[in-house]
Amino acid sequence: MARRFPLAGLLRLRHAEQDRAAAGLAAANERLRDAADARVTARRSLADGPGAQAVQDAAMLSAVAAARAATRGMLEELDAVVQSRRVEAERAQEAYTAARRASRGLEKLEEHHVAATTAEELRTEQNALDEIAARNRTEGGAR
Repeated sequence: MARRFPLAGLLRLRHAEQDRAAAGLAAANERLRDAADARVTARRSLADGPGAQAVQDAAMLSAVAAARAATRGMLEELDAVVQSRRVEAERAQEAYTAARRASRGLEKLEEHHVAATTAEELRTEQNALDEIAARNRTEGGAR
């Protein structure tokens, strides 16, 4: 009967930590994509604003200038948000990498345990077969 891997509980814990880290990484990447998309939308809005030919009087020119200034301010805020989200995503990636490394170390130990246990079982089985064969030879030779 195969011996159980003594660190199986710890390996399950490491896998759970890895799964949590992967979920955190996915969420951080999603937030980063959302911020980047909002930034692209704001840039398009700034670029697609009314052209000079659409401005007909000073009031409209003031309104266009105010809208562009507000959009530029929003772009600066979005740039800061994107940068912050990028840092969050990098931290999440580092956390996932660390969790994966911890899991992988235990997985390698488990692989070695399985290989050693299998080799031990095969050795025990071979010894039993050798003993049976030796017994059959001695019994067969005595006849």
